[in-house]
Amino acid sequence: MTKDNEDLTKLPNIGLTLAKKLKLVGISTPNDLIKTGSENAMIKIKTVDKNACINMLFALEGAIQGIRWHILDKKRKIELTEFYNRLKESTKI
Repeated sequence: MTKDNEDLTKLPNIGLTLAKKLKLVGISTPNDLIKTGSENAMIKIKTVDKNACINMLFALEGAIQGIRWHILDKKRKIELTEFYNRLKESTKI
């Protein structure tokens, strides 16, 4: 199977709940997720799930890299944390 027609749940960190949220925002395949990137995917998910947390962002990045989110590079985790904090601040009502 290619990444174009694989199920999102075949990726690390992507369970049924996160896969459903991704599909809700138009990300239906692993290739879609890779093209979108973790940050943009998170922005889209925030439109349907205001409570999306930083661990979800880490999960998305890990899925793109093909690894469990717990072993993401420390530098990348810092970058994602900074992005998440800016996103959270900009979406406050």
